[in-house]
Order: sequence, then structure tokens, then C-alpha cells
Amino acid sequence: MAIPQFKEIRRAYGFNDVAIAPGPVTINPDQTSIEWTLGKHTFSIPIIASAMDAVVSPETAVLFGKLGGLGVLNLEGVWSRYEDAAEVLAELTAAPLETVTPLFQKLYTAPVKLELIGRNIQRIKRSGVVCAAAITPQSTKQFAPAAVEAGADILFVQSTVTTARHISKSYRGLVLSELVEQIKVPVVVGNAVTYGVALELMETGIQGLLVGVGPGAACTTREVTGVGVPQVTATMDCAAAREEYFGRTGRYVPIITDGGIRTGGDLCKVFVSGADAAMLGTPFAQANEAPGRGHNWGMATPHPALPRGTRIHVGTKAPLEQILFGPSSVTDGTMNLVGALRAAMGMVGAFSIREMQQAELVYAPDIKTEGKLFQMKQGR
Repeated sequence: MAIPQFKEIRRAYGFNDVAIAPGPVTINPDQTSIEWTLGKHTFSIPIIASAMDAVVSPETAVLFGKLGGLGVLNLEGVWSRYEDAAEVLAELTAAPLETVTPLFQKLYTAPVKLELIGRNIQRIKRSGVVCAAAITPQSTKQFAPAAVEAGADILFVQSTVTTARHISKSYRGLVLSELVEQIKVPVVVGNAVTYGVALELMETGIQGLLVGVGPGAACTTREVTGVGVPQVTATMDCAAAREEYFGRTGRYVPIITDGGIRTGGDLCKVFVSGADAAMLGTPFAQANEAPGRGHNWGMATPHPALPRGTRIHVGTKAPLEQILFGPSSVTDGTMNLVGALRAAMGMVGAFSIREMQQAELVYAPDIKTEGKLFQMKQGR
């Protein structure tokens, strides 16, 4: 007698499960174009620095912008809570690991100050780069108008899991379609990992979608709650929603894979999975200029009741420009990320990110270990 099936479990894939198959035509990497567009803004590299306090300060947002990318400032981080954010960061990075979570919970209870939001956004704008700022959904009504008035060009509305239909006890929660209409700058929303939710969010009029629940090196959401979908499958499902929505409406909503990207190989797989851009945190926390001083932590780490993140020591690797553009002094794929992307595009014959999305992915769980016995013995 067959046992009735309670529910079907679908196979989902992460970066280590797949490989990119080479294409029938190869091209010179220097002939590739990796530009992407969000709203009216076009960027020369499809890479975003995550809105984490250890990754993006007003100064690193400027640096990232001048290098062709986009750095997103966390408007609910230490930069908006303290006049001297550097002093707070020094305390957070110096604390013993066993006491750091209560310290996070304490220091992040200081109120967010509107004048600091305005001051930091204006510092970024004066440099001439695009200014992007991140807010949680529950704070968007309070802080979004001030951010836009100060000059923010792009608004990220981020939470661990975002849907177009949120049920709460509040009289009237955040309505994304109204926000998009009111603030008049591109709105990027996240995070989502499924086809249906991605499609519903696009229907609200958002200009970009963040994909990823719990893959980041400093995030423990998957351990604490068990919720998440591996990034390759999550990106492919949300990209399928983008294609359906684009075919039906003619409006293209970029997909941004957020988190879990450690190497150039991971980055390349993001685009073959269907992404238009990638958001990285920990690789940039390793930059000499990063405010975390060789550490990183997630945005949910200071949660007063259920922290879903931890401070991790990531070390300091190289200047940000070298991490992005090389030359690389290591062989593990963690430097010259842009060079790796262009090289992979050349191998599959993709002149653009849109063409890179059409390359073939194969199921290859042995891709990183096949023939690598000596590397593995040497700790690689």
C-alpha cells in the first residue's frame, strides 16, 4: 500500500549545486557591457553594496558610486542615530563575542534623528554620485519623505521577508503602490524568493526587487526560523515573474540577488540565474575602507527579542577598488569580481547582462571538488 503524500518537496539549488556551461561562441571580455539601469539611473557595474553599517558609510557610498556601482546607506543604522558613529562602531567591533549581541540591542535603541538622515544624504549628494538609502517597511512612512527631501535618488524598502499583502493590527500599514506614487523616486523592495510574491510586488509599481532570505554570511535567519530558499532557485523563480510581467505590461523590473555571494563564480551564477544586478555585503566588509574594521553584521542583528544575525570577523583584504577590479593577489575568486564576470561572459558569448541571463546552468554538485584533491588538502 502506497503511503499518501502530505506535500511535495521541490528541489532547490544554491551556488555550489550548479555550474555555468560554456557557450558555442566566445568573445573577448573587453567587448562585454555590464551596464544596468534602475529607474533613470544607469550604472557601469551591476554590483550594489549592501545597506549594512559595517559595509556602507556615507564615505564608502561615495567611493562605491565613483567606482561605477551603488552603495546603499542604512537609514536606521548608527549613521542616523549618533553624531559620532565612528565611536559607536569602534565599541561594537571591539566588544568580546559573548557580549556583543546585547551590546547591539542596547546601542541600536537610540532614536533615529531626521537631521542626521538629511545630513548624511547631503554628504553623499555633494560628491555627485547617485544616493541610495534603505529603510524598513515599518519606518518608511516616517523617514522616506525626509530622505527624498534631502536628495535621496533611490529608496530601498527592506525587511527579511516582504510581501504585497501584509496583515497587521495597525489601522493602515504601508501600501507600496501609494508609496511609489507619492515619493517620485525609484523604489526597490525586498526581500522575496518566490514567483507569486515577486509578481504581486511588481504589480504595485516598484522599480526593483531584492531576492534572498537568509543567505548572507552574517545572517542567521535560516538557523533561527528555518525560512529561506537557496539563491539560484530563488533568483530563477523571481526572474520568471519579471519575464511574465514584462511580457504582459512592457515594464521591466530589475531583479537584484541579495546575499550569499562570496566569489566571482557565485557572482557570475547570479546573472545566469536571471539577475540584473547583485547586492553584496561581506566581500565589501573586507575592504580597507569598510567602516566595520574587518567585521560584519546583519541588519536584523540588533532585534530586541529575536536577533537573526551575528557579528563575524571577516578580516581586511584589499582596497575596495582592487576587490572590484583587481589585480587579484589571491586565487580563491574573492578579488577582481568585475574581471571574473567579464571573463565568464566571454566564455559563454554574452555581450550584455541580458544575454548572460540566457546562458545554460547545469546541475553539478561536484563542480568545486572534481579533480581538486591537492587544493583541498592544502585548505582550498
